[in-house]
Amino acid sequence: MSPRLLYRTVSIAEAVTWTALIAAMVARYAAGAEVPFFFAIGLAHGTVFIAFVVTTVVVGLNQRWPWWLIVVAGLTAVPPYGTLVMDAVLERRRRLEGGWRTEAGDDPRDRGPIDRLLRWFLRHPWMFAVVLAVVVAVLTTVALVAGPPVG
Repeated sequence: MSPRLLYRTVSIAEAVTWTALIAAMVARYAAGAEVPFFFAIGLAHGTVFIAFVVTTVVVGLNQRWPWWLIVVAGLTAVPPYGTLVMDAVLERRRRLEGGWRTEAGDDPRDRGPIDRLLRWFLRHPWMFAVVLAVVVAVLTTVALVAGPPVG
């Protein structure tokens, strides 16, 4: 799976969970209907939100985005459907082109510790997937312990 496809897939998943959460909130608060699986929808959305942010960091590092672009792209998960807009912007600006950088090149940044670690993980995709899943699970657990966002 290319960086473009990974980013797009998680971006769409984030938008889908936003849709489910909005529908559940409308049913619960506007229509007065109790949604029995409201917690599950919120949990799914929160987990995918965190997965999107983690994916943004990994893809951004791989694609050599400037730090501010990684931050802005990650923040687009906050407003509903912002990830889809960001995906379109990144596509138009050709920021998602290219494959995974598994080997060092001539770029001096390839000698840095972050790039070396990223390349190592990209050469061991199953281990990388497990580590990222654990990171998402830990961050989701921390968010659950902290409680729902205050609105």
